[in-house]
Amino acid sequence: MDNLFSHASPADGASEPVDDLDAVVHTVVVPGAVSKAFIGFTEHTHLWWPLGEQGVFGAGSYVEFEENLVLETADDGRTAVWGTIDDWQPPLSFHASWHPGTTALWSTEVRVAFRAVEGGTEVRVVHDGWEGAEDPALAREQYDAGWPVVLARFVRFMGGRVG
Repeated sequence: MDNLFSHASPADGASEPVDDLDAVVHTVVVPGAVSKAFIGFTEHTHLWWPLGEQGVFGAGSYVEFEENLVLETADDGRTAVWGTIDDWQPPLSFHASWHPGTTALWSTEVRVAFRAVEGGTEVRVVHDGWEGAEDPALAREQYDAGWPVVLARFVRFMGGRVG
């Protein structure tokens, strides 16, 4: 599946041991200062996140960082908590338990870090904690495919060029 929020049933047969699943790491560079990139990522998420492909409720919903939550709200008012922020270090990083489309019982871990580099700001997503996922190998595979889509949208939103 190519949706970060799809949760298929576990595959038949043996799956890869959770300890063998490496973190998913994706890095992009966006133009501008670190503070600008952090604000773009956390305060303007609703303007760039591809909710039609990578959301719980689809196009027309709204995603935001609200207090210590990452929250999606459907146009009919339903809400889905994507994660709980447990380390907030603006403008350098944040860390959250991550469970869009499911419950906190099945959460993984996401850290997004921002640092100045030549030409702008490097944005690095490190996603791990696969032992918390309902199907660790499938979750890792889906996020490894999904984060580049999400980050490409962020790069375009920030005025950068994709690939």
